[in-house]
Amino acid sequence: MRKPVVGVIGSAHLINDRHNVQIVGQRNLRAVAEVAGALPLMFAGTPDITDIDALLGAVDGILLTGARANVHPSCFGVEPDARHEPYDPDRDAMALALIEACVERGVPLFGICRGLQEMNVAFGGSLHPEIRELPGRMNHRMPRLANGEIHPDPQVVFADRHEVRLAPQGEFARLLGCDTIRVNSLHGQGILEPGRRIVVEGVAEDGTIEAIRIADARSFALGVQWHAEYDPQRNPVNRTLFEAFGAALRDRRAGGAME
Repeated sequence: MRKPVVGVIGSAHLINDRHNVQIVGQRNLRAVAEVAGALPLMFAGTPDITDIDALLGAVDGILLTGARANVHPSCFGVEPDARHEPYDPDRDAMALALIEACVERGVPLFGICRGLQEMNVAFGGSLHPEIRELPGRMNHRMPRLANGEIHPDPQVVFADRHEVRLAPQGEFARLLGCDTIRVNSLHGQGILEPGRRIVVEGVAEDGTIEAIRIADARSFALGVQWHAEYDPQRNPVNRTLFEAFGAALRDRRAGGAME
């Protein structure tokens, strides 16, 4: 049986203030290839050049990655604020439609950071642009130096920062075999109100939603707020999640081969 294929969504990026490109972080591609055991295939997060039917006919699953841009507030009925830019409205439109299509068709779907937020919005949920501004919440953004610059050491930036309590008898608890895990934290925006069909399966110490699944999905449909793509080759939590995603991909490919 051929290796399964994972569509990895691209994000808009401007190089040298003039060149519009689509990018995917290499850690996402390596996590898919080295841990999920699949072939990563980047696709443009641009709805006018990426046909969802054609895409889902070519891949066995979808990975929605993290990205610098926030989901545009208009997607959940809130006025935008320049303080929370940049935005990537093309990716918003692409991801929100794609999520519903994946769930409807039973295509395995794994959302990371922004991907989790997109999954929530796709089912009618809302986001808060700065979780740290809510009473009692911690700062979930990446570590910075005293001068405000991002810390130069990736091991510091992606180090485990807080615990996540998993829902008893939930899918994450079943996969991971425990009720508490530790994760990294590199986000400002987060879930405010869960959408319909969003089942909260993991919550940080301060109440921030960190893990979700889509209720009644026919295949793998999980989202995490942390960056699971950083170290699944070594981290047992993230490895287990990407391996489970890979198993769902192979089930999908095997099912399609028998049709």
